[in-house]
Amino acid sequence: MPKQLNLAEMAQGAFMEQFHRELNKVLANIADPNTDAKKARKITLTITLKPDENRDVVAVDAQSKSVLVPAKSLSTRIVIDREKDGTVVGAELMSAQKGQMYIDTDSQIKDDKGKVISMQR
Repeated sequence: MPKQLNLAEMAQGAFMEQFHRELNKVLANIADPNTDAKKARKITLTITLKPDENRDVVAVDAQSKSVLVPAKSLSTRIVIDREKDGTVVGAELMSAQKGQMYIDTDSQIKDDKGKVISMQR
């Protein structure tokens, strides 16, 4: 009886190497704390078999593809202002609201855009 085909041995093991490459991508994506831990990842292994006219030789193509979870979205707020010449500018809002000062982690007082405020008299 002929030997049963083994996917792990086909193409000198290249099909399985391709699958393992995608598996490693999925595992790294699962370990990434910037992704949603609860969302499913997927690996699709597509095997295409195309026989010749005599049906005695078959071309086999394998493709592995992974579907990963994207990084979680990030958000911030921007303060819109105008320069003296009327040019519109924006800066990241670092305090809770526009015009409010705050104390940063280094105990420095800063304006709403993160600029250090000098408190000298």
